[in-house]
Amino acid sequence: MKPGPWARIDLDALRANLAICRRAAPTSRIWAVIKANAYGHDLSACAAALADADGLAVARVQEAPGLRGIGIDRPILVLEGAMDDAELSIAIATRLELVVHAAWQAELIQAHLDRNPQPGSVRVWIKVDTGMGRLGLLPAQVEAMLGRLRRLGSALELAGLMTHLANADDPLHPMTAQQCEQARALADRFGLPLSVGNSAGILAHPAARTDWARPGIMLYGGSPLLDQTAADLGLKPVMTLASQLIAVRELPRGATVGYGSTYRCPEAMPVGVVAIGYGDGYPRHAPTGTPVLVRGQRAPLIGRVSMDMISVDLRAVPEAVAGDPVTLWGQGLPVEEVAAHVGTINYELLCRLSPRVRHVHVHQPGIVAQEPTHPAMHTHEAGA
Repeated sequence: MKPGPWARIDLDALRANLAICRRAAPTSRIWAVIKANAYGHDLSACAAALADADGLAVARVQEAPGLRGIGIDRPILVLEGAMDDAELSIAIATRLELVVHAAWQAELIQAHLDRNPQPGSVRVWIKVDTGMGRLGLLPAQVEAMLGRLRRLGSALELAGLMTHLANADDPLHPMTAQQCEQARALADRFGLPLSVGNSAGILAHPAARTDWARPGIMLYGGSPLLDQTAADLGLKPVMTLASQLIAVRELPRGATVGYGSTYRCPEAMPVGVVAIGYGDGYPRHAPTGTPVLVRGQRAPLIGRVSMDMISVDLRAVPEAVAGDPVTLWGQGLPVEEVAAHVGTINYELLCRLSPRVRHVHVHQPGIVAQEPTHPAMHTHEAGA
């Protein structure tokens, strides 16, 4: 037995979810968002698998240069833009497109180009705040920014205008239509391509299906909508987080389980110990009752999550033995369901895995990957 969790990354599912995005927004070009290590799914593998996307988008400059080193030649957009001259130099050298969301970024670009004038060396998107209240110019500031950037001449290319939707996960929220209308009016006024739709916008708001769309969570098989599951939307989970039982205990009625003794066995019962914990990124605050799958059957977590282990109630799976596989989320157990028990969102669970979780990529052209094998082990127990 090789103890410890692994994340099975189904790259065919990733490509299938991109195809759903294409069908939902057939006239849009696609920035496939792979920030935060591709939402925890492995940046390089997902970037290579998303060959049908028109471009890739990351949050920060430091996420992007390595992609050029593995042969990714498509456009790459940096959603937060360059933070200083060193990042700007890297962006120019590696042909990254940059978002400009504040006057100081325009000043940074201007100062750099004054020292290093190169035709077409910087391609930028202007971000406008239409209601998110986070990054972006106010609509009234866009015209002045455009004038400033256009005065830089041939060294800078204006790629377009973008905004970010604040409430697109709620299909009935009126603010989304207002944001789309305002962004469209600005883009038409200044003759610029427009990028609005995130995953929720693409699926639920036709006005957000603009020249460029920016899908994120939907690519990885997570639902972006409050009232629909990923299965409802035809999305396939890309990550299945799995581990195995490392012990099966027969505990008597009244025995307590875990730190703080927060769970007391209501009867004599089998309790399984699973090799995963908050040190792997499984949420420490997951409550008793959070579901896992043991041998494909549901079993509830009991007691507190430890750094390296969780305990589960095996009364519904009495045949379980040490070495049996356990699914924490993914195929057969939607990550949204686990997130609801934990009181968070699917994005956070996918992004928070620690480096000690092994990634196993399947169905990637040119790569033959095998999942770890975990033969049953009947007598092994662990303590810490």
